[in-house]
Amino acid sequence: MRIIDLTLEINNAMRGVDVSTAKTIADDGWNATTLSLYSHCGTHMDAPVHFISGAATIDQQDLGVCVGPALVLDLTPIQPAQLITVDDLSPYHGRIKPGCRLLLRTDWHKRHGTDDYRDALPRISIELAHWLVEKKVAMIGVEPPSVADVNNKTELTDVHQALFHGGVLIIEGLANLDQLKQDVVNFIGLPLKVAEGDGTPVRAIAIEDESTFS
Repeated sequence: MRIIDLTLEINNAMRGVDVSTAKTIADDGWNATTLSLYSHCGTHMDAPVHFISGAATIDQQDLGVCVGPALVLDLTPIQPAQLITVDDLSPYHGRIKPGCRLLLRTDWHKRHGTDDYRDALPRISIELAHWLVEKKVAMIGVEPPSVADVNNKTELTDVHQALFHGGVLIIEGLANLDQLKQDVVNFIGLPLKVAEGDGTPVRAIAIEDESTFS
């Protein structure tokens, strides 16, 4: 069994994060920190209520969707601000079935820490969002910090709402998909159980069966 960490490191260089000292061994007898985390910082999961008033919250998320086989879609090379379309997924159309979990490899995590990471991200087209819903996809995981352009409120809202209304779970800010050797992996990405939360950071991993490697 091979485990690949698909999670960005949380530290004070990350937007929306403040990690500060709460206790020290020298003064208090133990070390402890205070964590202030924006609910959508780093590798994170969105809840439908993030974009739909009165919709399901993160503590209501079906954890069965967060764990299980996932198909890795290699979309590299990808261009900054590229709109990902249905045609871009054409090599995988026959393998995308109802209940599928999809991980979109773009290698965008390599730009984390740069302005492009947030402001020039490749994103899901509204056409693709509706197509994923029609295919009854259960989960989509992407490497950029959002599935849509964070600087375009209309696009951001429309794409998220289309996916949420269609029952598609969204995980954003994944990393290290380039380290995967298999195009089907066992995926685990669990949210914190925050009451009435609109999203939380997750620790996402992929598990590969080394016995199948050549």
